[in-house]
Amino acid sequence: MTHAPTATTRIACLQIPLAVGSPDANRARAARAITAAARLGARIVVLPELTNSGYRLAGPAEAAALAEPLDGPTVTQWRHLAARHGLLVVGGLCERDPAGQLRNSAVAVDATGLLAVYRKAHLWDLESTIFVPGDEAPPVVETVHGRIALMVCYDLEFPEWVRIPALNGADLLCAPVNWPVLSPVAEGTPMEVVRVRAAAAANRIFVAACDRTGSERGTEWVGGSVVVDPDGMPVAGPPYDGGPALLLADCALGQSRSKALGPRNDVHRDRRPALYRACRADTG
Repeated sequence: MTHAPTATTRIACLQIPLAVGSPDANRARAARAITAAARLGARIVVLPELTNSGYRLAGPAEAAALAEPLDGPTVTQWRHLAARHGLLVVGGLCERDPAGQLRNSAVAVDATGLLAVYRKAHLWDLESTIFVPGDEAPPVVETVHGRIALMVCYDLEFPEWVRIPALNGADLLCAPVNWPVLSPVAEGTPMEVVRVRAAAAANRIFVAACDRTGSERGTEWVGGSVVVDPDGMPVAGPPYDGGPALLLADCALGQSRSKALGPRNDVHRDRRPALYRACRADTG
């Protein structure tokens, strides 16, 4: 077994409050948080899902009024901040795609411009009445920091979907999320965080999931932003008070290149895809 590279990259999750119908205020909060993270040495920053619009959209008409193209004010702001501070910025966007369709998207930008866009494939609850689901696999982008993949919130709950970027060489999976509190939170780790930890460990990759805060139209949020290492252990977060938070984690992303579990096992090499055909069957 070879030793994984030990050079570290500082990753930040920016758990900020957002509000539907206040894109200027949402962008301003995001900009302040990005700048604060950069001053603390972050090189990769992750923002929540639907950062520009807020989440609790009343329907397609409100979403359409808040949606932006990829060259709109939100992504343009992130590009400028990435260039100014030498960052890679990942954020959630209420997007109007080139065909005019509404998408729940994640984008990655750096000083060179737009690196990737991913459109959420698995829509949660009322999202399916507003957005068109994506049908392309999560992108894996080669960067100076390593190979970065994108997905959004509910996508993380489908092991087959997370496996795709892992098999395609991702070192770090960045996931903007909005995790609503669905029932009274019991003591212990929220299930959303448990699933992120399981995804990281099953694929031996780093995962950075950035949640939000701030009550919105009667919805409260888990506030469970977390950065998890390839062993499934949190290296930053979650901040269980549910309030605004800036999480920082120094991650040796090269550790994701080794899939070994000791001298005899490897989470990718040990797979037996021929036995998994039933998982690929259409169960209707």
